[in-house]
Amino acid sequence: MIVVDISGDGGDEALAGRMKPSVAEQTEATPTGSRRGGWPRRTLLDTVASISWKFLVIALALAVIVYALVKLRVVVFPVIAALFAATLIHPAAKWLHRRGLPRLASVWVAILGSVLLLAGVAALLTPQVANEFGTLSGDVSRGSRQVIEWLSRGPLELSRAELNRYVDRANEQLQANSSSITSGVLAGAIKLGELLVGIILTFVLTFFFVKDGAAMFSWFTGQFSERRRESLNVLGMRLWETLGAYLRGLAFVGLVDAVLIGIALLLIGVPLVIPLAVLTFFGAFLPLIGATVAGVVAALVALVSGGVVDALLVGVAVLVVQQVEGHVLQPVVLGRAIKLHPAVVLLSLAAGGVLAGIAGAFLAVPVAALATVVGSHIKVERRDELPASN
Repeated sequence: MIVVDISGDGGDEALAGRMKPSVAEQTEATPTGSRRGGWPRRTLLDTVASISWKFLVIALALAVIVYALVKLRVVVFPVIAALFAATLIHPAAKWLHRRGLPRLASVWVAILGSVLLLAGVAALLTPQVANEFGTLSGDVSRGSRQVIEWLSRGPLELSRAELNRYVDRANEQLQANSSSITSGVLAGAIKLGELLVGIILTFVLTFFFVKDGAAMFSWFTGQFSERRRESLNVLGMRLWETLGAYLRGLAFVGLVDAVLIGIALLLIGVPLVIPLAVLTFFGAFLPLIGATVAGVVAALVALVSGGVVDALLVGVAVLVVQQVEGHVLQPVVLGRAIKLHPAVVLLSLAAGGVLAGIAGAFLAVPVAALATVVGSHIKVERRDELPASN
């Protein structure tokens, strides 16, 4: 016999217990984008706010790091310069050591040989520059008179009285700002002291990086596990090769610029061809600004020696060479050397120049290249770790 309880209390409670959904059923019945109370679990605004806060924290941390680096520029810049110099000098020291020269002697020979090479270039150029300057000194007044005549008779149509008034006004401003100029001279003296300290520190660090660079990096990698140590050794070698390729690419760009500018100056008939070509070569190591400074110096020399027409011709030649350098040589040559797309090279140069001026433009491309190497290395490491995790 089957007895059915229809008394009300017990039956209703049992029936309610059977009909009450469980927590899991409630969760499944609740829409995916809302909580039990009907509120959205995570709206787009929540996601954007979370990302924004993370971005602000990262930006603040980067700002603090940049501020600390700027304050420690007397140390930071020599370290960077020493790394660059060691990248170029180390192959020569290694080659000498393989030929049987003791390690310490090979390092000293490579470093001192580089210094003597630069000093020899300076000594070779100094007599020519002195002789040419002696010839140009008599043409300075003539060139200045030509500029005044062009201003008075040219499209500006300035009268002599107006020109004299502008000169007098400039003298008044010079006298009025004498105190600020004096403070600027003192600041310049401080900068000169920092420069001398930086040069000495760069020389010392270059010596230690060339001599003990491998030992320093081995000590650093020795602080990690054996597996991480091998990975860091591979990454360090790739970073070293990339930095060397970048510097060799810059040297090639500077050589091409120097040859083109030298040919243009010879055709125009401007003196100081070799010194200006050398200045153009070293100017290539300062992207965006180096070629401009070298071009301005060449135009001024042409103005003094040959007049306004020669100066304009030099300006046009410099502009053409800069366009070839900025849009062809640097993107293509540097892009191949450091395996970056030309667009990335151009954007890195522009961003670095805007953010940190000359130093930023100089460091932007190698930083982008090294960051790319690090990113690709991390990607490969994660891909190799996937089978082990499965």
